[in-house]
Amino acid sequence: MKTNKLVLSTLLLNLFIAFLGIGLVIPVTPTIMNELNISGTVVGYMVSAFAFAQLIVSPIAGRWVDNIGRKPMIITGLLIFSISEFLFGIGETVEVLFLSRILGGVSAAFIMPAVTAFIADITTSSTRPKALGYMSAAISTGFIIGPGIGGFLADISTRLPFFFAAGFGLFATILSLITLKEPERVYEVEEKHQPIPKSGFKKIFSPMYFIAFMVILISSFGLAAFESLFALFVDHKFGFTAMDIAIVISLGAIVGVIFQVGLFNRLTQWLGEIRLIRYSLLVSTILVFIMTLVNSYWSILLVTMVVFVGFDLMRPAVTTYLSRIAGNEQGFAGGMNSMFTSIGNIFGPIIGGILFDIDLNYPFYFATIVLGVGIALTYAWKSHPISPGREPSKPVEVS
Repeated sequence: MKTNKLVLSTLLLNLFIAFLGIGLVIPVTPTIMNELNISGTVVGYMVSAFAFAQLIVSPIAGRWVDNIGRKPMIITGLLIFSISEFLFGIGETVEVLFLSRILGGVSAAFIMPAVTAFIADITTSSTRPKALGYMSAAISTGFIIGPGIGGFLADISTRLPFFFAAGFGLFATILSLITLKEPERVYEVEEKHQPIPKSGFKKIFSPMYFIAFMVILISSFGLAAFESLFALFVDHKFGFTAMDIAIVISLGAIVGVIFQVGLFNRLTQWLGEIRLIRYSLLVSTILVFIMTLVNSYWSILLVTMVVFVGFDLMRPAVTTYLSRIAGNEQGFAGGMNSMFTSIGNIFGPIIGGILFDIDLNYPFYFATIVLGVGIALTYAWKSHPISPGREPSKPVEVS
């Protein structure tokens, strides 16, 4: 049991490191822009390059996770992550920085489905929601701490945050090589009322998968449109400083982590994944719209915190549902999860940015409509019960 807890801790550390590295970039980006005379448009394309690479590689990586194994994909992803951060640290040209971000997207495409499948392998249907809640919390915590560490290290040297992330990634690679052992794949057996196509992208359109993937796409699309323009929105509308924005986002993320760790498992057991997703989307949709109506610092702080709680509960709920129904296709489900998230992350900010230039409230109206479509989809979503079957032989006990 202690071994399984160490394995879960290592997996969560891997995710934390990967998203810590992504967060490190945030406070340093303006300085890098000034050093290399890079325009904001180029920076936007650089961010999209990460998501685009993740989008292209995720389906392939998902199949490799099932065919090659969880551990090899995690090790490879962490190594690529370390290389990408090192390249950004030494990069003196736009081309090198783009290469770094592309490799970063590839590493995320390798790591995410592999870790998700690994957790599904070592947990049972009863312990999995809590483990996946911890997984989402590890990601959120990386995002919270990353900018703070990046800002502190940047005071010493502009490139130091990237060398720090590269070294941390190399440490995680070595730790994973030592502590992780390829898990035994023993699954609960899904009832077979709806046959799944055996190969290719046709599986995406299987009834048990399709609505889940569309909810992922729509929610990430709406969330990206909201998050990417939030800083500009409060800056233009309320004159928020960089510190104000950091406080609002950090507090929202911290509250989200508390809910993920403390309440996600109980809410999943009480409501089930689909209803939890529906209610989380409903709360977030209403509050995204309310964001256009509030006009004081404290009201913005309160609304933002609750918005992030909704999104932070919805994402692990979708992942839990997919891992529960995927059986021996955990890598496929994780890869598709990553792919549809990437699509939303690419196009949400682009459309949001265009609408922001017309009217600063429009991205939030757009996100409200898109998320509303997601809510409607959940009412057509049918749960797929699991018939009694074998549990993993050594389930992890999540405490």
